Amino acid sequence: MTAAPARDAAQSGAGLGTTQHARDTDQLSFFARVANATAHAAGKPFTFGLCFLIVVVWAVAGPVFHYSDTWQLVINTGTTIVTFLMVFLIQNTQNRDGAALQAKLDELIRVTKEARNDLVGVENKSEQELESLRQDCEAEIAASP
Repeated sequence: MTAAPARDAAQSGAGLGTTQHARDTDQLSFFARVANATAHAAGKPFTFGLCFLIVVVWAVAGPVFHYSDTWQLVINTGTTIVTFLMVFLIQNTQNRDGAALQAKLDELIRVTKEARNDLVGVENKSEQELESLRQDCEAEIAASP
């Protein structure tokens, strides 16, 4: 990488430091901040352990409540609500991550002389256009020494 692209990448926020990350986080919407924090916390071993502990406590409480319908309803309702909400939070986080990744890849294509600029924004093309581009790339690779 030459000095100019490295400088441009540093100025654009590539390799974000703590200060830059804090500023970027402040600019996110409330929902995006909550979604990011929740998705991040959900992936921690502590969260898995906590959920496992809740299920164990629920299972141990079964005999106390005589395996009643209410006992079953507690875990069913709780897990359904959490799952339903997590789907949307994780999808939001994945959409943001995907868009950021595409922007980074587009920038790499743009600054690389040998790269094909027609691949910038390829994620917005139709399935047929994507298949055609994939076949073109495979043909170029097969033809190269």
